[in-house]
Amino acid sequence: MRFLRQRNRIIGALGTPIVFWVIIGSGVGRSFQAPGVPDGMTYLQYFFPGTILLIVLFTSIFATISIIEDRREGFLQAVLAAPVARAAIVLGKVFGGTALATLQGGIFLALAPLAGLSIPLANVPALIGLLLLVGTFLTALGYLMAWPLDSTAGFHALMNLILMPLWLLSGALFPAEGASPWIQAVIYANPLHYALVLLRAGIGSPLPGDSGIVMSLAILIGFALALLAAATWLTQTYKGKHA
Repeated sequence: MRFLRQRNRIIGALGTPIVFWVIIGSGVGRSFQAPGVPDGMTYLQYFFPGTILLIVLFTSIFATISIIEDRREGFLQAVLAAPVARAAIVLGKVFGGTALATLQGGIFLALAPLAGLSIPLANVPALIGLLLLVGTFLTALGYLMAWPLDSTAGFHALMNLILMPLWLLSGALFPAEGASPWIQAVIYANPLHYALVLLRAGIGSPLPGDSGIVMSLAILIGFALALLAAATWLTQTYKGKHA
C-alpha cells in the first residue's frame, strides 16, 4: 500500500524501462543483426525480456530503499527491538518487494503482442513463478546493499555502480556471442544472464546459444537462497549504531 500510494515510484519502476524499450527498440529496429540471433527477430523482440528484467530490478531495488527511510524515522529500531525472529524481518521485506516486482513485471508481459511476440498460455504460470524467483534474488540483493547505509544518496550511488552494470552485462542489450572474450566471461558469470535465459524460454524467443533451462534455474535458485541467507545473517549480526 505504501508503494502504491507513491506514484513517482510506480512511474520510475515501470515507466522508465518501457521508455527504454520503445525508444531503443524502435531506434534499432530491424537493423539488429547480432551473431546468434535468429533472422527476422527485431530489436523490440530481442529487448523485450531484458525490459522485463529491468522492471523487476527497479521495483525490487526501490522497495529496499525504505529500509534506510525506516531507520531514519526510528521505525526500524522498534522492529529490531520487537520479540520477532530477524529472519521474519528479512522475509517480510524481501517478499513484499518481490510481490511488487512480480506485479509490475506481469503487467508488462501483457504488452508482448506489441512486440510481435505470442506467449503460450501454458507458459504464463511458469513465467509468474520465474518473476517471483528473480524478484526474490534482486530484493535480497537490494536488502544487503541498503541495510548498512545511512543515506538514500549512497544507495543510488551503489545502484548506478553495481546494479545497472549487472543488468547491462546480462545479455539484455546485446548477446554474448560476438562480444569481447572478457565481456563474455562476465556475462556468463552474471546470475541475471540465467534469469534472462529463462525469460526468453518462457516467452518463446530463446536464442540458439542460451544455456539449458535446468542449469539456469539451478543457478538462479542457488543465488537467491545464498542472498537470503546472507541478508538474514547480516540482520542477526549487525551491531552498528542503528541496531
